[in-house]
Amino acid sequence: MATKENQALYWKENLTYIIILLGIWFTVSYLFGIVFADALDSIKIAGFPLGFWFANQGSEVIFVLLIAIYVKLMNHLDIKYDVHER
Repeated sequence: MATKENQALYWKENLTYIIILLGIWFTVSYLFGIVFADALDSIKIAGFPLGFWFANQGSEVIFVLLIAIYVKLMNHLDIKYDVHER
């Protein structure tokens, strides 16, 4: 059984993961895909401008990777605080 202190630490660490991962997604989808797209267009990936790639596929690809990273982080966190499924 988790104590109140362990529950608070668990959620604090969980929220830290969420904030960091959403910050990465915001950077990739909004900043790279919209704000800095013109500057990134000078770099080409498979013949496409990098800003275009971020706006059209990059944010989705990064989002799926971030979901996988979050699952892995949460599995480790669940084990650390002994709240994992047995």
